[in-house]
Amino acid sequence: MKTVKARPARTQYSILSIRGLIFVYILLCVLTVLFSRSFFSETLYKGKVPDSLSLAVFFAIPAVLVVFLGIAVFNLLEDIIVRRPGAKFKARLLGYFIIIVIFAAVPVTIVTGISISEISRFWRSIEADAAKAAAHSFAVDNFTFHIEHFEDILRENAWDTAIPAALPAGIAAAQDFEFTEDGWKETAFAGRENGRLGTPPLTTEGYVTRELPRDRGLIRYVILPAENIIRLVSYNLGDDFDLGIAAIENQSDRFEVINLLRDNIRFLMLFYYGVFFFPTLLMTVIIAISFTRRVTNPIVELTEATRRVAEGDFSIQILSRRGDELGLLIRSFNAMVQDLERSRAALVKAEKISIWQNMAQQLAHEIKNPLTPIKLSAERVLRRWRNEPERIGEIIEDSMLAIIQETEGLSTLLTEFRTLSKPAEPSQSWTNPEKIIEEVIDPYRVSYPNVRFNINYIDNDIIIKIDKRRFSQVLANLLINAIDAMDGRGLIEIRTDPAKKRELRYCRISIRDTGKGIVKQEIPNVFTPYFTTKESGTGLGLPIVERIVNDHGGAIWFNSAEGTGTTFFVDLPVSEELP
Repeated sequence: MKTVKARPARTQYSILSIRGLIFVYILLCVLTVLFSRSFFSETLYKGKVPDSLSLAVFFAIPAVLVVFLGIAVFNLLEDIIVRRPGAKFKARLLGYFIIIVIFAAVPVTIVTGISISEISRFWRSIEADAAKAAAHSFAVDNFTFHIEHFEDILRENAWDTAIPAALPAGIAAAQDFEFTEDGWKETAFAGRENGRLGTPPLTTEGYVTRELPRDRGLIRYVILPAENIIRLVSYNLGDDFDLGIAAIENQSDRFEVINLLRDNIRFLMLFYYGVFFFPTLLMTVIIAISFTRRVTNPIVELTEATRRVAEGDFSIQILSRRGDELGLLIRSFNAMVQDLERSRAALVKAEKISIWQNMAQQLAHEIKNPLTPIKLSAERVLRRWRNEPERIGEIIEDSMLAIIQETEGLSTLLTEFRTLSKPAEPSQSWTNPEKIIEEVIDPYRVSYPNVRFNINYIDNDIIIKIDKRRFSQVLANLLINAIDAMDGRGLIEIRTDPAKKRELRYCRISIRDTGKGIVKQEIPNVFTPYFTTKESGTGLGLPIVERIVNDHGGAIWFNSAEGTGTTFFVDLPVSEELP
């Protein structure tokens, strides 16, 4: 047994400076997050300064951290005064940490102070009212200019006759309406489509009141060139005119917030600094003190021993002495290494046994399902031979093909287990599920005459890309479970429906039985491997079904009620492209 010596020291840890610190800090961070959203919303959008409750919540973190810092410093000073082992080393290491914190914090603090001063000065220089007034004045002047230009165009052109072939510059559209027995009908139109209306906005001459979004970027004027004739002329304001007006209105609210915050900007900046940066400094110092309480000379030996263990040398042991600050950790480390040494061999052996056991159980279960239709087909042929030998030709081909198909499935299954490390990929092809469903349930119709199968709701147009053998395995598992749940008597309904999840299309196959249902306490464990309520069950049927469905990119779930029955749903993706 190799040993590594460690320096003597005394173990003394304070839960208040570690676990208590982490718990309180996380708790206060959660409270801060809960209050921060409403705080920033009230401040930046409504111009309100933090109230007393917000101040209490946000500054609770720095206050609590100051308390923890005081406790940590007191413990360190006590160690130095009583000359406990490692105290001077702790003090030196803490000094290094504090110097690093100061070097990192001083520039940030200086820059933050200058930034607060400059931001405050810049904020006070913003003439929000003047900017708002100028913007509104500019918008009014711009609109007045367009009105005057529009009126000049109306005066300079003969709008009492037909609509000009070439519209004057600035006119977006012109449209004529005539009143008939069926109401107002459009008789002529020229210009851009955004100027077209379905009905006249006015029946009297004059400007049309602007309505958004109908009149976005347009000024409309109604002319009455003749009786029962209305001419609508639309002037182009420009696509950005209404967007600019909306932006001015939106920013007016921001200018009001600027006015409200102008006198409080310095306070708010200092507040943000105190809430987000100062606690970081406190936390750094506290962590440094807690760290120094645990760093002693044996850390080198512990690191070296850990490296050797990682390389596979489980014979290493660290020699610790009484009073070592890391004594508990060292003893735990030594015990851990010994346990690893003893358990490694046992674990390897147990893993090998477990792998073979699981593989054997799963293989046995996978083989059991194909044997059922093989047995049913053989029994069907035997009954026909005994009872109606002259009609055996009617079923001999289907039965033999079913046996051959299941035998081939068993052969493929054994091949997959032989290459367990590289399982075979699903051999998928375009298939209508109706044919496979009929093939799977056909042997059960004869063997279970008291079970009625309803497949009238299968969509013949749905085509999915699946591995036929694996899909048959899914159906067989679900059918066997349904028949067992009904004690061989009842109704099994199979249907297919189209389904859509997000942008993907699926074929939803539902298998409903009228059995006893699943007990509520057993529902969470239905797809858990090795969970079964059958005396002869292995608990691998539904987990295997779930794996096959997942391999096809689908999903499986169920609904069940005790005494009513169970419905399993299988969603398999349907490609947009046909085969």
